[in-house]
Amino acid sequence: MKFEKSDIKRLFMVLAGAALMAVNLKMFAKVGGIYPGGATGLTMLIQTISETYLGFDISFTFLNIVINAIPAYIGFKHIGKKFTLFSILMILVSGLLVDMIPRLQVTHDPLLVSVFGGIMNAVAIAICLHGDTSSGGTDFIAIYLSRKKGKDAFPVVLGVNVVILTTAGFLFGWDKALYSIIFQYVSTQALRVLYRKYQQVTFFIVTNRSKEVCSRIYDLTTHGATIMNAEGSFEGDGRKMVYSVVDAADRRNVIDAVHEIDPCAFINSVNTAEIRGNFHLNEID
Repeated sequence: MKFEKSDIKRLFMVLAGAALMAVNLKMFAKVGGIYPGGATGLTMLIQTISETYLGFDISFTFLNIVINAIPAYIGFKHIGKKFTLFSILMILVSGLLVDMIPRLQVTHDPLLVSVFGGIMNAVAIAICLHGDTSSGGTDFIAIYLSRKKGKDAFPVVLGVNVVILTTAGFLFGWDKALYSIIFQYVSTQALRVLYRKYQQVTFFIVTNRSKEVCSRIYDLTTHGATIMNAEGSFEGDGRKMVYSVVDAADRRNVIDAVHEIDPCAFINSVNTAEIRGNFHLNEID
């Protein structure tokens, strides 16, 4: 494991994401009694139970580290050492800031807290993801299952969140659980817009310059393509159709490149729901 100059930028992104997440927790989540998903939500739930029913406070940092211990081990062992170390730094810094920053109350409206807290949470996570790290917890498990085992991690993440929200609703009122659902939904939708690395699109490109198109797609995305014979329904002339699946973030670059090669090409891109088979994913360091 070797650190490079690019890791300096990565470090600043981790610190920025950690600071924003801590401010979000103290400004929105804790003020509104809302529980984010994953390890952070579980940490806040245990903290609240301890304060309310046991009468003593537990450090957010301590709890968050304990809860993330096993997922971090999975990440270090099976995903990427540097990725895991930066993620641990994110967990540690955000936890310390949560313990240090005083509670910041911007609004009493629970709906505003849910919506804007969810947006800020998505921005914080997106910053970390763009820095090739994560906020820990279920992120480690989700990446491990999807990349190493080829399994859909959604049931696991959903199961954890259901347990957190059900417990919170039973102990502290179902309104808190319902507003937490709004928070998590807004955060998920905002994150889909802000970070698209793990989303894919499928291209169907009808062109007479298929070889050049395939070569350019590979140069831009490192993804291959399939060339199929096609026939126009009106004129009956023979064409080639290029079929390729690429990362959603590369959609515009591919479209522009194809039009540059063949201005008359017909391009159809559709969102890809699921991929099974040999699809190239860059290694996580």
